[in-house]
Amino acid sequence: MLDRPTPDVASPPPVPSDEAALLDAYSRAVIDVVERVGPAVVRLDVTGSGEHRHGGTGSGVIVAPDGLVLTNSHVVGGAAARVKVTTVDGRSLTARVVGDDPDTDLALVRVDAPVTLPAAALGNSKLLKRGQLVIAIGNPLGFESTVTTGVVSALGRSLRARSGRLIDDVIQTDAALNPGNSGGPLVSSHGEVVGINTAVIVGAQGICFAVAANTASFVLGELVRHGRVRRAYIGIAAQQFTLSRRRRHAAGLTQESAVMIATVEPGSPAERAGLVAGDIILALDGTAVTGADDLIRTLAGEKIGRTIEVETLHNGSRRVLSLVPQERAHRG
Repeated sequence: MLDRPTPDVASPPPVPSDEAALLDAYSRAVIDVVERVGPAVVRLDVTGSGEHRHGGTGSGVIVAPDGLVLTNSHVVGGAAARVKVTTVDGRSLTARVVGDDPDTDLALVRVDAPVTLPAAALGNSKLLKRGQLVIAIGNPLGFESTVTTGVVSALGRSLRARSGRLIDDVIQTDAALNPGNSGGPLVSSHGEVVGINTAVIVGAQGICFAVAANTASFVLGELVRHGRVRRAYIGIAAQQFTLSRRRRHAAGLTQESAVMIATVEPGSPAERAGLVAGDIILALDGTAVTGADDLIRTLAGEKIGRTIEVETLHNGSRRVLSLVPQERAHRG
């Protein structure tokens, strides 16, 4: 018989209802995205031919129901590649490379057979904010339909690929990517593709990159119409830059963002014109530049060899310079 009271056994505190609701909302958002976009994500098995012996696997995302697939240039390895597309439901389809743009590490593949497939929509990547939830879907290391989540870490980055090319308008994220994720979609919580996963920094934790959807949309249109992207080159690396209210007021500006030059390539049109690292580009040829995607779209093929004006902020003062873009060499 116990003649002393038994102490109460400590029980874990209940999970606050608002915390549980938050977790459920996060889970529901991810699940909804996977159910909506997952069927449009495919596995690509690539075999080279002739001089192009490149082979391997990667991911892609169907962007049109008739079998148009957006992926990475380094996944398909050039126009000579033969591609097998495997859908989520197990269908195996042959495909061909429609166009390849190494300068953005993007390529377009079309399924040979007449099909109707689930497709994903490209969103407006300019609306992204740092800290925003993003979901990566792909086939890393051969594990099909793998999902990882993270946040947007930075926007408007420039990334130099292993080939030496400079890819502009790149999203940095901590959503885990591995070999095989390349070419797969980076998706917002609204179910829109906001980027095409392209690279991982080897040895770093949580530093992964995706080509922004606005750039992908521009390249997609060029590849469909022309089979290649003819683009002007001025020789800078730049990233999106938010203009503070004080800076806008001092310079008499209304736009809230622009692009800041990080580096200028020696001997380039930009260097010859007098542009330097730290300059903020406000407009090209009269068109406002509010992000790296604007820079890419504005420097289209018709600007090659034609004198254009570049409006900048240089040490806080507005100035206008003239330069003549060259055609960017197409390197396979």
